[in-house]
Amino acid sequence: MSVQGTLDQQWARIRGRLKEEVGETAYRSWLKPLTVADLQQGQIRIVVPTRFMRDWIRTHYADRIRALWSGENPGVQSVEIVVAASQKVEPAPAAIANDDSARPAPARLDAEVPRAEFTRSDLPRPDTVTEAAAAAVTEERTDDLSAPLDPRFTFENFVVGKPNELAFAAARRVADASAVTFNPLFLYGGVGLGKTHLMHAIAWHIRRKDPSRRVIYLSAEKFMYQFIRALRYKDTMAFKEQFRSVDVLMIDDVQFISGKDSTQEEFFHTFNALVDQNRQVIISADKSPSDLEGMEERLRSRLGWGLVADIHPTTYELRLGILQSKADQMGSRIPQKVLEFLAHKISSNVRELEGALNRIVAHAELVGRAITLESTQEVLHDLLRASNRRVTIEEIQKKVAEHFNIRLSDMSSARRARAVARPRQVAMYLAKQLTQRSLPEIGRKFGDRDHTTVMHAVKKVEELCASDPAFAEDVELLRRMLEG
Repeated sequence: MSVQGTLDQQWARIRGRLKEEVGETAYRSWLKPLTVADLQQGQIRIVVPTRFMRDWIRTHYADRIRALWSGENPGVQSVEIVVAASQKVEPAPAAIANDDSARPAPARLDAEVPRAEFTRSDLPRPDTVTEAAAAAVTEERTDDLSAPLDPRFTFENFVVGKPNELAFAAARRVADASAVTFNPLFLYGGVGLGKTHLMHAIAWHIRRKDPSRRVIYLSAEKFMYQFIRALRYKDTMAFKEQFRSVDVLMIDDVQFISGKDSTQEEFFHTFNALVDQNRQVIISADKSPSDLEGMEERLRSRLGWGLVADIHPTTYELRLGILQSKADQMGSRIPQKVLEFLAHKISSNVRELEGALNRIVAHAELVGRAITLESTQEVLHDLLRASNRRVTIEEIQKKVAEHFNIRLSDMSSARRARAVARPRQVAMYLAKQLTQRSLPEIGRKFGDRDHTTVMHAVKKVEELCASDPAFAEDVELLRRMLEG
């Protein structure tokens, strides 16, 4: 039997011992991909597919592997753990130097690595492996983690208006910059206002501009799932490396880890590690960092470190622009009056707006009827009925009282203390903005107050919103909750 054949047999027995000692999960993740290269002058060379695995094996398993080899073969005095791409063997023929198909496929940590790829005669040559190929393993792992990107969600397809211009400008700056500008970039806004669209657009832009940058985009829910999975299989080191070795980490809907203490702890450390390495972090949520309930104070503080950009509810002009852009993309000729009708009637969020447009176009194509104002009202009768729901003053009073932690009866009481008077003024302001009631009618709902009191309240709240950003956020949050 050849020397290599003997080494392979010895290594098979050693791996069997290691599997018994460390367990199936750790063996599959860390030890199964290892292969023996050769034995030279008492030193055995063991090949691993990535630098991270090399460092991990050296730290946690090298001494035990050396002891087992010495017991199996007294001629082995030391063990060297090397990365496959760093091995020096005979030069490769020039004909295959640039042939990707001639290179071994990248191996995942949890996948079986075929022995034929790492035998002594077939080790990858330095002159056939580019820097991009050397990072292929990490790339593949990050691609597995990253959620699919919607090809429709690009900067070119994003309609910009006053409610989202800051968020759009910040997203473009981060996507275009070669160095980290805002860390983190925190985008927040209500449902269906374009946060996810901007997140996808950033990822697409970075990948097109610089394919070598490693980008992970995923929801906070999937981040939590990956962390729980790592805990379950005792593979947290691989989890940490996957998330902390990227150039850009994008977490969508971070509010979903509220109340999940262990996940928040891991996310906090991941966030700090990336920021310390000057890697870009981009976060989205439905509320600003300071309003995220169930989130640790230190994490809320970190999330507000960089640039916090709000996406406000859409205006009529922005909704109309979005509809016109979508109609052009679909190649559909829709009467302007229909678009204006939809922009006026459906104001909750862009997702509903797009869904309504899809419905009327699909109905026209399937039934063969022209798109008219009448057919639009007929097709969307359920959606339009839901959109016509009116917010009542009673609902406003109840929601504002809960938010400011006062009694509902204080809304109509004679108390003038600021802790009561300010929420009462906010409720009056929202009643003026969200209902069709006249000023005298609103005043009567607040303890038979005069209409001039309501006018003063509206003016006061507008002044405070202009001068106090925190107060403005409170009012905007209440408006969204009531409209939603």
